[in-house]
Parts: sequence; C-alpha cells; structure tokens
Amino acid sequence: MDDIDRALVRHLQQDAGQSYAALGAAVGLSAGAAHERVRKLRERGVIRRTTVDVDPASVGSGVLAYVMVDANAWLGNSAGAFEAIAEIQEAHVIAGSASVLVKVRTTTTEQLQDVLRRLYAIDGVSGTHPTVVLETFFERPLPL
Repeated sequence: MDDIDRALVRHLQQDAGQSYAALGAAVGLSAGAAHERVRKLRERGVIRRTTVDVDPASVGSGVLAYVMVDANAWLGNSAGAFEAIAEIQEAHVIAGSASVLVKVRTTTTEQLQDVLRRLYAIDGVSGTHPTVVLETFFERPLPL
C-alpha cells in the first residue's frame, strides 16, 4: 500500500458511501483512478467489506458486554458454536486467563443472561466473566 491507498482507505473509513468522484478529489485522483485503486484494494483483501455504522441503541441493542470465556478444553474448533449465537458480534481466541473473548450486544440484561447460558452450553466452556459497558467514550477506525 502506498500513501494514496492509505488516504483512500482513511476517507472510506469516514464515509464509505461517498462517490468515486469525491473520493478521487480528496486524494488527487480522477473518479476512474480512485475506483480502480479501490477495486484493487478489495481484490487484495485490504478492504474486506463496505458497511454502515449503525447506532446500536437506536435499533434495540443498547446493552454491550465483553465476556471472557473459560474452557476446560481447546475451543479452537468451536468457532461455529460462537458464530451461531446471533448476539455475539466478535469472538477471539486469546492468550491469558481466559480462552476466548466475545463482544455481545443485546436489548436487555435478561437477554445477556440468556447469551451467557448459551455460552455455557458450548462443549468445553467451563465459565464466563462478563463485563457490562456503561458508557463508550469513543471508538476509532483502524489507523493507517
């Protein structure tokens, strides 16, 4: 990636819906050249997807929790079981005191409790340590 590619990605992170003309103008390229560079960034896997940033509370998912998941067996083959729980937005195998870290969004704390029950049902899971987020100061896009 060169400096122009980095600038394109930064602008797309701020507004992925902008036109190629606006994107090109922002980085000193024509619309066609910007489009071609973005296409190549997608082909190389630099840009994995284009999405919209939705306010979770406005769509009924205002409860955010990070859950450390303990295991009595290796959970590396359990990715599908975590993915099957729709409320889990992210799941990461980690090093440290737990085996997996998941990011969960629900409407209520009762729904969070249900997610915890479903986590316990995954083969090999021996415990959970949820941390409920009270307020988010900020979230950043990936720095380039």
